[in-house]
Amino acid sequence: MASNPPLTLPDGRPIPLMTGDELPMLQSWLAFHRATLQLKCAGLDDTQVRLASVEPSSLTLLGLVQHLAEIERNWFQRVFAGLDVPPVYGERTGYVLDPDRGLDEALTVWRREVARSEELIAGRSLDETGRMVDEPVAGLEVSLRWVLIHMIEEYARHNGHADLLRERIDGVTGA
Repeated sequence: MASNPPLTLPDGRPIPLMTGDELPMLQSWLAFHRATLQLKCAGLDDTQVRLASVEPSSLTLLGLVQHLAEIERNWFQRVFAGLDVPPVYGERTGYVLDPDRGLDEALTVWRREVARSEELIAGRSLDETGRMVDEPVAGLEVSLRWVLIHMIEEYARHNGHADLLRERIDGVTGA
């Protein structure tokens, strides 16, 4: 089944495929949500992305970028590819902020993790499997299809958090 050519929104984000095969469609939704995360951080400085602006939560945009770098590594490298790689930031959540790490560095690291994720699934079937690594489900088989669906859900949920954080920081809404 042929897919429509990729289209973009005025803000530059790719519009997810509306027809076509399942794998490209899932990848297009993940690309959309990844681009949304970047958009939520656009135009902010290091002080702004460190603001925990939705009390009483300590969540920050910088923490979300770091967390999603960890999530990329966990699901594509550890779970799907079975690689024994350490956490990106030394702890498994990514939420801990280092006073010397700013947004540019965090986005560079996150983009590197995204590129590695895409490399690991290139040419793979949705039915190929990896193994869960964390208790209580460690060792259970999981398909690439499941991982992609989970990643879309993960980004969508955290982009909702990013919407609230961004609105409280400077009033920017939407996307």
